[in-house]
Amino acid sequence: MTDTFELNDRQILLKASSDRVVAERVVRHIQRRLDEDDWRPYTCKADAVQAWFRLGGIRAQVLRALNLV
Repeated sequence: MTDTFELNDRQILLKASSDRVVAERVVRHIQRRLDEDDWRPYTCKADAVQAWFRLGGIRAQVLRALNLV
């Protein structure tokens, strides 16, 4: 079963229904970092985004939906 989660008019594919909670948590985490301009332990936003994107999966989809990559 595949489900989707919509963020900024983009579909984030979820492999399990429990992934919705994970996607929402990732969105909150990244949005907080953006709002607070807090990139620790990374030196800058670009380094943080690059590291998160390398993790792939839901994080990468959220970063794309937020137009960060």
